[in-house]
Amino acid sequence: MRGLAAVATTMALAAAAGEGIDKPLAAAGDAARGRGIVLARDSNCLLCHAIPGADGRAAGNIGPPLAGVGAKLGPAELRLRIVDSTRINANSIMPPYHRVEGLNAVAREFRGQPVFTAQQVEDVVAFLETLR
Repeated sequence: MRGLAAVATTMALAAAAGEGIDKPLAAAGDAARGRGIVLARDSNCLLCHAIPGADGRAAGNIGPPLAGVGAKLGPAELRLRIVDSTRINANSIMPPYHRVEGLNAVAREFRGQPVFTAQQVEDVVAFLETLR
């Protein structure tokens, strides 16, 4: 199922205009689930970003702090940055969480599978929108 979500993402990216993906990739996001995803150890968000509500867990400073990101960026802009931040900045070191094409050094068992499902992308967007 994860591979099918990536196909939908590819089509959404191809249709994306400007700096965002306007059309949601799945059902409406759930901010509580998104918070869980962002703060989970395996999502790696905390490696690069300081995130409000991280309950004192160590945070990285490679990426921008996410406090206020929901006031600065709309859902379409947030969605694109999560799906594939290189569409905004070709030199971005943020991994593409929902793009599967054109990647290097991906273990065979993970090829063609996005890191986040389409629903997880929407959940993360919903959470980030709460960070005002």
